[in-house]
Amino acid sequence: MATPLTGLQHRDGGLALMAGPVNPLDPSPSKSCLKNSALKSPILIFLFFHKAIRSELDGLHRAAIAFATNQQSDINPLLERYHFLRAIYKHHCNAEDEVIFPALDIRVKNVARTYSLEHEGESLLFNQLFELLNSDMQNEESYRRELASCTGALQTSISQHMSKEEEQDGDSESLCHTVFPLLIEKFSFEEQASLVWQFLCSIPINMMAEFLPWLSSSISSDEHHDMRKCLCKIVPEEKLLQQVIFTWMDGEEMQNKSKIIDNQKANCCLDSDTDILISNQSEERHCACESSKIGKRKYLELVNSDLAASTLAHPIDEILHWHNAIKRELKDIAEAARKIQLSGDFSDLSAFNERLQFIAEVCIFHSIAEDKVIFPAVDAELSFAQEHAEEESQFDKLRCLIESIQNTGANSSYAEFYSKLCSQSDLIMATVEKHFQNEEVQVLPPARRHFSPKRQRELLYQSLCVMPLKLIECVLPWLVGSLTEEEARSFLQNMHLAAPGSDTALVTLFSGWACKGRSKDVCLSSTAIGCCPAKLLSGTEVESSQSGCSCASSCPKEEKLSPVQSYEDTRPLKRGNSMSSPSTSCNNQSCCVPGLGVNTNNLGIGSLNAAKSLRSLSFSPSAPSLNSSLFNWETDISFNDIGSSTRPIDNIFKFHKAIRKDLEYLDVESGKLKDCNETFLRQFTGRFRLLWGLYRAHSNAEDEIVFPELESKETLHNVSHSYTLDHKQEEELFEDISSALTELTHLHESLNNSDDKSTDLGEIRKKYNELATKLQGMCKSIRVTLDQHVFREELELWPLFDMHFSVEEQDKIVGRIIGTTGAEVLQSMLPWVTSALTQEEQNKMMDTWKQATKNTMFSEWLNEWWESSPSPPLPTTSDSSIAQDSVHEGLDHSDNTFKPGWRDIFRMNQNELESEIRKVSRDSSLDPRRKAYLIQNLMTSRWIAAQQKLPQARTGETSNGEELHGCSPSFRDPEKQMFGCEHYKRNCKLRAACCGKLFACRFCHDKVSDHSMDRKATSEMMCMRCLKIQPVGPTCVTPSCGGFPMAKYYCSICKFFDDERTVYHCPFCNLCRLGKGLGVDFFHCMTCNCCLGMKLTDHKCREKGLETNCPICCDFLFTSSATVRALPCGHFMHSACFQAYTCSHYICPICSKSLGDMAVYFGMLDALLASEELPEEYRDRCQDILCNDCGKKGTAPFHWLYHKCGFCGSYNARVIRVESTISNCETLN
Repeated sequence: MATPLTGLQHRDGGLALMAGPVNPLDPSPSKSCLKNSALKSPILIFLFFHKAIRSELDGLHRAAIAFATNQQSDINPLLERYHFLRAIYKHHCNAEDEVIFPALDIRVKNVARTYSLEHEGESLLFNQLFELLNSDMQNEESYRRELASCTGALQTSISQHMSKEEEQDGDSESLCHTVFPLLIEKFSFEEQASLVWQFLCSIPINMMAEFLPWLSSSISSDEHHDMRKCLCKIVPEEKLLQQVIFTWMDGEEMQNKSKIIDNQKANCCLDSDTDILISNQSEERHCACESSKIGKRKYLELVNSDLAASTLAHPIDEILHWHNAIKRELKDIAEAARKIQLSGDFSDLSAFNERLQFIAEVCIFHSIAEDKVIFPAVDAELSFAQEHAEEESQFDKLRCLIESIQNTGANSSYAEFYSKLCSQSDLIMATVEKHFQNEEVQVLPPARRHFSPKRQRELLYQSLCVMPLKLIECVLPWLVGSLTEEEARSFLQNMHLAAPGSDTALVTLFSGWACKGRSKDVCLSSTAIGCCPAKLLSGTEVESSQSGCSCASSCPKEEKLSPVQSYEDTRPLKRGNSMSSPSTSCNNQSCCVPGLGVNTNNLGIGSLNAAKSLRSLSFSPSAPSLNSSLFNWETDISFNDIGSSTRPIDNIFKFHKAIRKDLEYLDVESGKLKDCNETFLRQFTGRFRLLWGLYRAHSNAEDEIVFPELESKETLHNVSHSYTLDHKQEEELFEDISSALTELTHLHESLNNSDDKSTDLGEIRKKYNELATKLQGMCKSIRVTLDQHVFREELELWPLFDMHFSVEEQDKIVGRIIGTTGAEVLQSMLPWVTSALTQEEQNKMMDTWKQATKNTMFSEWLNEWWESSPSPPLPTTSDSSIAQDSVHEGLDHSDNTFKPGWRDIFRMNQNELESEIRKVSRDSSLDPRRKAYLIQNLMTSRWIAAQQKLPQARTGETSNGEELHGCSPSFRDPEKQMFGCEHYKRNCKLRAACCGKLFACRFCHDKVSDHSMDRKATSEMMCMRCLKIQPVGPTCVTPSCGGFPMAKYYCSICKFFDDERTVYHCPFCNLCRLGKGLGVDFFHCMTCNCCLGMKLTDHKCREKGLETNCPICCDFLFTSSATVRALPCGHFMHSACFQAYTCSHYICPICSKSLGDMAVYFGMLDALLASEELPEEYRDRCQDILCNDCGKKGTAPFHWLYHKCGFCGSYNARVIRVESTISNCETLN
C-alpha cells in the first residue's frame, strides 16, 4: 500500500470489506471479488450512496402510483418525500461537481463534463416535477397520472445516470471511459480517500446531519457495518473529526447516547485496540486554562455582565457582525481594484480573483441561510430573493470581467478593463450595502421582539450549519478576526448555547477554528465557554508534533504534498492541515483542533456554482442555466449561435427535431391508451415502431461513424463514450415499451373476445388499466431521457464539429452515414424528418444530401421514388402533406438538366432538335458520359419515338383477337414446374414497353431482340398462374390467384422480381444488388459511387471508379449483373475475369500495381536470384528502375527478368535505363 498522506494517519491493515454488489448491472460476480475491489478502492463507497438513492426513488415511484390509483390518498406525505429526495440528490450532485469531476477532468479529459450536464438535466426534471406539484390541478385524475409518470421519468433518468457512473462490466474499452473505473485506475488509495473526504466536506452541515442517518437506514446492517469501516479509512485519523462524522451517521441513536460517559467507544474498526470517541455531552469539561472544573452552564453565570447585556440579550444582532465583515471585505476588494487600475500591475489579479470567489461564496451561503432559516421564521411573506439574485449577477459579471482580462493577453490594452473592474466593484459594494440596510430595518426589529434569546441563538446556529465544513473552516477565523475580543467571546458563547447536545464535537471544532482568527495567544473558548477544545480530543495529551493540529506550531515541519497536488499546484490536499481563508492566516497557538485537510483555498467556479445551485432550492423555481457548467471550455458557444450557420453535419441534428416531435406525440397521446380504442392502439403502436426503427438507424450511425470520427481527434478522446452508453440504455427502454405494447394488445384482444358476463372481464380490464398507466409513465420516461440526451449532444458535441472538422470532412461523414442507409429506411426516414422541418430547413437538408451524393444516382432515385409514391408514408397531419408537396417541388426546380419526354421529342422539328442537342453539348455541369448519352438519344430520338408507337398498334391488334407474343408460362425448372427463366426464378412475365412482348426478364428480351429493354419503363406484367395481364406489382390482383406473390423480392423502381436470392435496392446506385442491404453487409462509397462490402470501409477511393468498363472483358461494370471485385489499387474488374487473369498476371492491367500480398512470391524470387549466377560481364552492371508499387526510382542489379526495388522490396518494377550511371547499386538504395 502506498505511503499515507502527510497528516493522515490511517489505521494499520487494509480497508474494511464492502458489502453489496459493485456492479449493479451484473450481480453475478462472487462476493469475495467485490470485497477485494472495495478493499482497494475507497471511491466505491459511492455505491452505498447510489443504492440508498435508488431505494428512495423506487419507494417514491411506488407511492406515486398508489396515489394515482387511490383517489382518497393524501399528497402531503408524498410531498415531504419529494422535497427530501430533491435536497439529498441535489447536494450529492453539487459535491460531485465540485470535487470528484474536476479532479477526474485533470487526469482524464472529456469525461466528467457530460455527467455534470446530466446533473443539470436532472435538476430541470425536479423543477418540472415541483411545478406540477404546485399547480392547481391536484383534484383532477390526469394530475395524479401525470405525477406518477413524471416520478417514473425522474427515476429512470437518475438510475441511468448512476448506472453509467458505476459501469464496470463489458469490454475493456467500455471500462476505460466510465467514472468509477477511471477513478480507481487513475487515483491511488490515498487519493481516492482524499476525494471522498473532500466530497463529504462539501455537503452543507445541516444536510449531512440528514444524509448520513438516511443513508444508514437505507442499507442493510452488514452494509452499514462495512460502510463504517470504510469511513474509518476515509476520514482523517483525528478523533474529533471521526467523532463528528460518526455522530451524524448514528443520527437519533447518538442523541440518546449523548449523556453516556466519554469512554464509550464507536465500534467502527476491526482493531480492538483502536478507539474512536463517540459524541457525548460530558457533565464536566477540563479546561487547559482553568485550575478547576467548571461546567458550561455554571460558567455562564460568571461571565462579564457587560457582555451578557450586549449580544447575549439579543443574539440575533450577530447578523450585524456578518454584514460588517462582508462590507469590510468588499471595501477592501474595491480598494484593491483601484490599486490595480492605478498601478497597472497585472500580477496580483489571480489573488484578487481568489478573494472575490471567497466573498462571493460567503455572500451566497449567507443569503441561503437567510432565505431558508431567518426569513421564514420572522415572516413567511418576507423575501429578499430579488436582491440576492442581483448580488449573484453582479459577482458573476465581475468574475467574468476578471477572466476576460486574464484571457486578453499581454499585447492588449487593459485601461478599459481596469475602469470596468473598479466600477463593477463599487457597484457590488453599493448593492450589498443597500440590501443589508433594508434587512437590518425589516428583519432585526421583529426578530428581537418576537423571539426569545434562546430562539435567536438557535436560528443563528442553524444559519451557520447551512454552510459545508470546508467553507466554515475558512469563514469562522475570517469572521472572528474582524470582531473585537468581547464580540468574539459573545459569538462563541451563543454558538455553544444554541448547539444541541449531539453536536458537542461539531461545536468544539467550530470553536477551535474560530480561535485561529485571533492574533493573540489567547484561547477564546476558555474565556467564553469555560473550557479549551484542546482537552476535548478524547482526553488524551496533545502532542505538538501531531500533524492533525493546524496550529501546533507557527513554523511547521516540512510537509509532504499529496500525490493529488502533482496534477494541480493550486490543489493542496494535505489532510489534517487546515488552510486559511484568503484574508487570514493560522499562525497562532491559541487553540489546537484538527483541520479538515481539504482544499479550502480553491473556492473556484465549481464551488461557486454549487452554492448557486443550493440557493435555487430555497426560492428559485427555475433550474440553473446549462451555460454555468463545471468546466471552462476552449470556446463558449451558446446554443442559439449553433444554428446561425449551416454546416453539413447539421443534418444529423435535424433528426433530433423529428425525434422530439414523435416523442411528444408518444408522451401526450399515451394517456388515451386507457380508452381501449382498437384503432388508436394500432395507430399508436405503428407510430412507436416507426420511431424506434428510425432512432435505431440514427443511433447506429452515431456509434459507428460520427463518434469514432470525434474520438479520432486527439483532443476529443473520451468525449462520446457517455452517449454510446446512453444509446444502450435507450434501446432497453424501447424494448420495454415494445413488450408492454404487445401485452396491451393481447389484453385488448381478450377484452374484445370475452363475454360481457364473464367473471374474468373485470380482472382483464383492471390489468389493462394498470398496464396503460404504466405505459404512460414509460413513454414519459423515454421522452425525458431522449430529450436530455439529444440536448446534451447539441450542447456538447455539436460545436466540436465546427472547431475540429472542415466542411469537406463533414461532407465525408454525412456521405458515410447516408451510404449505410438502405432505400427502405430512406423511404420512411425522409418524409418523417421533413414533416418536422420548415421549408427552408428542408431545402438546406436536401442541398447538403445532394452535395454529399453528387457522384451518385441519388437524385435520380429520389425523383423516381417520389413520382412512384403519390402518397409517401408521412405522418397523418396537415403539416406533413404540405411538407411533401414543397419538397417535391424543390427537387424538381433544383434539377435543370434537360429531360424531355418522348411525346415532346416527337413534336420537335429538326431545328428545335438541333437546338436542344447544342444546349446539352454546352452544359458544363453534365458528366461527359451523361452528356454523350443524352446527345446520342436525342440524335436517334425520331426512330425511338416511332418505336414507342408500335406497342399501341400491337395492343390494338391483340385486342382484335390475335394472341399476344409470349402469353404462356415459362419455367426455370420444368420438372418441378418452377416458374421463371434461365436467369431468374419468378412467377410473372414483364411486358416490354418498347415492343409490347412478354418476357420473363430483360436478358431474355435482349437475347432475341435488336434493341434493349428498359425495365424501369415496364408498367404491365402477366401472372404465369392465371395468364392475366395486369399492372406490375408484388402480387397477382386476380381473385382466382388469391394474392399469389410474384416473388419474395420486388422493387417498384427497377420493376425487378427475384424469388431465390437476397436482394436490396441501393438508392445511390439506383439499382438492385445482391446482398442483405446497406449498413448490413454493404455500404455505398459516395466517392467511388459503388456498393462495397463492410470490410472494405478503409479502401482507396477513385471518383466514380465503377463507372467504367472491365479491363478484361470490357463490359460496363456499374450495371453488370456479374460479381465485381475491388482491387487494392482502387480499380475494379469482374471476379471471374480476376480469377482468369491472375493465373498468369499479378499486376493491375490499368495501373500496374500488385494485385495483393506478394510476399511469398517475392520471397521465392529472392531465393531464385540468390542461387542464380550471372555471367561475369553482367555481375557489376546496374539498371535504373521505377517501382510500380511505391512509385520511387532507384537502381537494381542487372537482370533479364527480375528487378527488386531497394525501397519496398517489390519485384514489380520496370527498367527505365538499361545502363545505369551509378556503378554501385547498393549505394543509392
